[in-house]
Amino acid sequence: MKNRSAEKIKFTSYDELLGGIIKEDDENGKLVSISINCLHTFKEHPFRVVDDEEMEELVESIKIYGVLTPGIVRKRDNGYEIVSGHRRKRACEMAGLSDMPVIIRDLSDDEAKILVVDSNIQRKNLLPSEKAKAYRMKMDALKHQGAKGDSHTAEVVGEIARESGRTVFRYIRLTYLIPELLEYVDARRISQTSAERLSYLREDEQKLVWEQILLNGSAPGPTQADELKKESEAGNLDKRHIATVLMRKPEQFHVSLSSKKIKEYFPEGYSRQQIETIIFDLLERWRKEQN
Repeated sequence: MKNRSAEKIKFTSYDELLGGIIKEDDENGKLVSISINCLHTFKEHPFRVVDDEEMEELVESIKIYGVLTPGIVRKRDNGYEIVSGHRRKRACEMAGLSDMPVIIRDLSDDEAKILVVDSNIQRKNLLPSEKAKAYRMKMDALKHQGAKGDSHTAEVVGEIARESGRTVFRYIRLTYLIPELLEYVDARRISQTSAERLSYLREDEQKLVWEQILLNGSAPGPTQADELKKESEAGNLDKRHIATVLMRKPEQFHVSLSSKKIKEYFPEGYSRQQIETIIFDLLERWRKEQN
């Protein structure tokens, strides 16, 4: 259900941004073919363009049928900036095409950022860092457009991806990690629960944690990360405290859950990452209620 803040925001969804623009007589957009050399990456694009199996399938499709869905671009000084269609451009390059069909739109920075996020956020196998940067980008854009109230805005941000406002906030916290720790989150060497707590540490404290991780060869678990966060809040976190916490072996605790049973509680199409995030979100709420 849409809230009042969302109703005040112009261009809050992918469908709204694309609405009616494929008509050739539309004053607000023309369907044209532009040289790939004139198409440039969006300046704050948060998503990877990877030459993986899905890219190979897209290349083969383009070779046979051409580009079925035109990209969306906006004018810039030395050509056009891609708002939607980064993977299609790469596939065209790999397919040996020199041009790509696009629709030119007159979009503000905030409108373009929202479209960049909404046109990619439902892709499979997104890294935590990609979601984190994308959610923060859209959150900031909606605020600039007049959204009021972080909680309501977070719900709007997560609506297309079918994620709660709380989950959106948890992802956004990852953008406060130093690059080295964020890479470990993407590599699943640090859990998102631990990473969220580490994100509250100052940058210099995070660097000390990273140095200790390299020395120990292991990353902090949720309990250790929580302890580091509390020490930081108390102003007591230094190299010695970090070493003491990280050298302490975490309590061995194993729980086995049936994936078949768990999937009964989620709509079809939910990824493992989405399911894990929701489960930890619910556990976090339960813990707060117990406290």
